[in-house]
Amino acid sequence: MARAIMLQGTGSDVGKTVLVAGLCRVAKKRGLKVRPFKPQNMSNNAAVADIPGDNRRGGGEIGRAQWLQAIACGVAPSVHMNPVLLKPQTDVGAQIIVQGKVFGEARARDYQALKGRLMDAVLDSWAKVGEDADLVIVEGAGSPAEINLRSRDIANMGFATRANVPVVLVGDIDRGGVIASVAGTHLILPEEDRRMIVGYLINKFRGDVSLFDDGLKAIEKFTGWRCFGVVPWLKAAARLPSEDSVVLERLASGEARALKVAVPMLGRIANFDDLDPLKAEPQVEVVFVPPGTPLPADAGLVVIPGSKSTIGDLLKFRENSWDRDLLAHRRRGGHIVGICGGFQMLGRLVRDPDGIEGSVTETEGLGLLDVETVMEPEKTVRNVSARSVPFDLPLEGYEIHLGRTTGPDTMRPSAIINGAEDGAISADGKVIGTYMHGLFGADGFRGKFLESLGISGGGIDYRAEVERALDEVAAELEGHLDCDAIFAMAR
Repeated sequence: MARAIMLQGTGSDVGKTVLVAGLCRVAKKRGLKVRPFKPQNMSNNAAVADIPGDNRRGGGEIGRAQWLQAIACGVAPSVHMNPVLLKPQTDVGAQIIVQGKVFGEARARDYQALKGRLMDAVLDSWAKVGEDADLVIVEGAGSPAEINLRSRDIANMGFATRANVPVVLVGDIDRGGVIASVAGTHLILPEEDRRMIVGYLINKFRGDVSLFDDGLKAIEKFTGWRCFGVVPWLKAAARLPSEDSVVLERLASGEARALKVAVPMLGRIANFDDLDPLKAEPQVEVVFVPPGTPLPADAGLVVIPGSKSTIGDLLKFRENSWDRDLLAHRRRGGHIVGICGGFQMLGRLVRDPDGIEGSVTETEGLGLLDVETVMEPEKTVRNVSARSVPFDLPLEGYEIHLGRTTGPDTMRPSAIINGAEDGAISADGKVIGTYMHGLFGADGFRGKFLESLGISGGGIDYRAEVERALDEVAAELEGHLDCDAIFAMAR
C-alpha cells in the first residue's frame, strides 16, 4: 500500500482542493507516482472518470476537484479517487453517487444513517487507488471539528483513523480568526482524532508573513503542533477550474472587455466550470448574475449552464424575471447557448412524468428552441469526442444528464457525438443547445465561435494554461511549505 498524507481544513473553502492539487504536482515533479483521494465530496460540478475493469461504454461521476488533481498527478481520473459524491438537488436532499454510479437519493438526516454502509466502498476504493502509487494525498471535506457528526464520519477523522492516515490541518487566514480556528479544533477534538494531526499550515496569507510570527507562536503554545509553512494568496489558483458553487459569489463581476457573457446563477447550478475557457480569453468578460439581479442589457452572449434540478431552476428563472431579460436579449439580436439543463430550459416544455426531480412534473420552457424534454430514469454518463456542426471543428467533452430532447430544431444539431446528432440550433443560428459539457474547452471551436460574435484572436491553448497554473501553484508551495517534511510524515 502506498504511503499517504491527508489535508483537513478548519472549515469549508479553506483551499484544500488547490493545496492537494499543488502538492500532487510537487510530488509528480519529484518523480513520485502520486494519486489524489477524497472519500466523500459534495458538489454539482462533476467529471466523468474511468471505472477500472468496466469495459462497457460510458464512465462514472467524480467531483471535478479530483479530476483536476488527477491532471496534476499526470494520470487518468478514476472513480475510486472520489468514491462518494453527493449532488445536492434540494435544500435538504441530494443524489448519492458511489464509485461513479447512482446509489440513490437521501435527505440529509437519512444520509447520516447511510454513511456507515458507505465506509466499505470508501475503503475498497482507497485500496484500489493505492495499488500502483508511491504516495496518495487525501483531501478531507468540511472540518473535523464537526464533532456532532463524528460518529458516522467517513470524510475526515472517521476515514483517517480507519485508514491510519496522518493529517495536516489547513487554516484560512483570509477569513479571519485563524488562530482560534486552529486552536479551537485542537481543543474540541477527542484524543484519538487529535493524535492523527502531525501539524498544520496557514493558507491564503496576504502581505508580510513576518507579521504573523507571534500568531504562529500562539498556535504552537495552544496546540504543540508544528507549522509546515504559511502559503501566500495563490494568484494562479484563479486560473484553475472551481469546484464549489460558494466561489460564485466572488465571480459575480468581471473586468470590462470586448464581449460580455452573462451567466445566470441557477440555484442548482452544475458544471459551471464550462465557462472557464471563456473566462481565460483576454477579450471576454464572464459575469455570473446572482438572483435578484437583471441579466445585463449589454451582454453579447447569455449562457444558461447545467442544472441538477432543471424544472426547479426553470421556475426560479422566471421568479427572477430572467425569462423577460432573455427575450429582450434575443430581440436585440443577442446570442444564447444552453448547456445540458440549460439546453432543456430553452425548449417549449420540460416533462418529468416519474417525478425524478421532485413534485412538479411539467412546466413550460423558455420557448427559444422548438424542442421538448422528457426526463427519464437512466442517466447518460460518458466522455465523448464530437464535432461541431456549424463550424465543422472537433470537440471534446462529456455528458452527464437525464432526459431525452426531441423536436423540429433538433433537425439542426449543434454537434455530432459518436455518430449521433446532439442538441439543437434556432433557424437564425443565434440560439444553441447541447448536452455536451466542455464545449468551450476546444480551442479551435472556441476561437471560431468568438469570431462569429465579432471577437478575433480567440482560441488560446486552455489546457496548457491549466498546466501552467498547476506548475505555478506547485512552485509557490515549494517556496513556502516544507514539502519534504510533509511527504516524510506520510505513512
